[in-house]
Amino acid sequence: MVRISRKRFEQLVAEALRGIPADLRAALDNIEVVVEDWPTDHHLAGAGMEPGDVLYGLYQGTPLPQRSPLQPYALPDLITIFQGPLEEDCETDEEMREEIRRTVVHEIAHYFGFDEERLAELGYD
Repeated sequence: MVRISRKRFEQLVAEALRGIPADLRAALDNIEVVVEDWPTDHHLAGAGMEPGDVLYGLYQGTPLPQRSPLQPYALPDLITIFQGPLEEDCETDEEMREEIRRTVVHEIAHYFGFDEERLAELGYD
């Protein structure tokens, strides 16, 4: 188990976002990335999971391929990264950095329309 400050955790999330290729980062529009301590039962249900299941991150919004140019302005899509489960499951700082990176990439992939099956094929399950 690794415990780090919220500030350091947020720095690792920001580092992971900077690691996204520039052309993909430029395509991110109207999306917010936040950090929370633990997923709620509502978060788990939104991810199709049961209470007690482990969830590192969650994308909430309308994936780009499903959007319509006729759709009026909407609230920002939201990616939430959960610090508690990541701290609990990681044994080293380097493992934490890698899991945060994988989680951020996974959730951004949902924004671009990738489903869980495709992400598993790509090794981001």
